[in-house]
Amino acid sequence: MGSDSDYEVVKAAFAELKRYGVPFEGHIMSAHRTPEKAAAFAKSARDNGFGVIICAAGMAAHLAGVFAGNTTLPVIGIPIRSSFDGLDALLATVQMPSGVPVATVAVNGAKNAAVLAIQMLALSDDALAEKLAAEKAAMEDGIAAKEQALQDKLAQI
Repeated sequence: MGSDSDYEVVKAAFAELKRYGVPFEGHIMSAHRTPEKAAAFAKSARDNGFGVIICAAGMAAHLAGVFAGNTTLPVIGIPIRSSFDGLDALLATVQMPSGVPVATVAVNGAKNAAVLAIQMLALSDDALAEKLAAEKAAMEDGIAAKEQALQDKLAQI
């Protein structure tokens, strides 16, 4: 996270990763106030056992770009709504130069950032892939139940 104020959004990612049993760490690093620390973390992340990095930041939102420029791991950016309804953070996260991609989720889209990271990790983890498949099936069942409830209501009109 670029700031401790990002925690209220990012905790949804932590919860989703925990629900899937994916180990994770949380840290506060700033692209502007602690650029050397952020770069050093990114450069050593693969050797330290990380598979994907999720970065959350608002306003200038350069954290994900700093990480992406210093690692070969996939980086997912969560733009945080803090000013301009998060548009500034979204644009700063998504507009990366060629060769330095940052996968970007919706403004405040922490849960989807976690799911995307889990999907990336599941490419080489069959157990994780099975958990994802079960979750997709549960979502489908939930929609089917809601559809049936709607049809039942419509039949009573």
